[in-house]
Amino acid sequence: MTLGRKPEAVADFGRGGGAPGGRAGAGGGVAGDNFNRPTDVAWDGAGNIFVSDGYGNARVAKFDADGKFIKSWGSRGTDPGQFDAPLSIATDFQGNVYASDRGNKRIQVFDNNGAFKTQFSNLGAPWAICISPGQRQYLYSSNSNDPRSMDDGEIYRMELDGKVLGRFGRAGKLMKEFGSVNEIDCRNPDELFVGELTNWRVQKLSLHPR
Repeated sequence: MTLGRKPEAVADFGRGGGAPGGRAGAGGGVAGDNFNRPTDVAWDGAGNIFVSDGYGNARVAKFDADGKFIKSWGSRGTDPGQFDAPLSIATDFQGNVYASDRGNKRIQVFDNNGAFKTQFSNLGAPWAICISPGQRQYLYSSNSNDPRSMDDGEIYRMELDGKVLGRFGRAGKLMKEFGSVNEIDCRNPDELFVGELTNWRVQKLSLHPR
């Protein structure tokens, strides 16, 4: 299936589509499938689809398993439920939705219908998040370095309540260093695949928790 379409050539500038740089209006977008530079997608156990519509808009859009639009939530801002560049999205086994809010340096957690539950703000600026499968799920988050700098770069391993279990890595070009991590695959919680923008590579990492 296909979700979304390019906004009309003549857009309503007050509703999120069409302004220079893709940052018009409050970032809530137009209800439905009018995306403005979406960033990630996730599914829950029922097959519902969640899209972080995160560069031009600043929202999460929910669709059913057949691609029918259900609802969206979020706008540009700093309050709970608002976003500044939601780049990555994931769900847990209960159907809760986790959205990385890079510009606000936090991960926000919502229930399956978009009601705000909590936020984690001790992880730097999360570019990429991933939740592992299984009975005990882990949340991974990358405090990626800006492509213009070599600061930060570490990846965190956490419980779903935000408790940090460990961190590893730093910005760099060597093995076990990272260059702007923009994607994490954690289907095996002890074996990660990490996609790096500025190093043009994917690293496979084997973790050995203490």
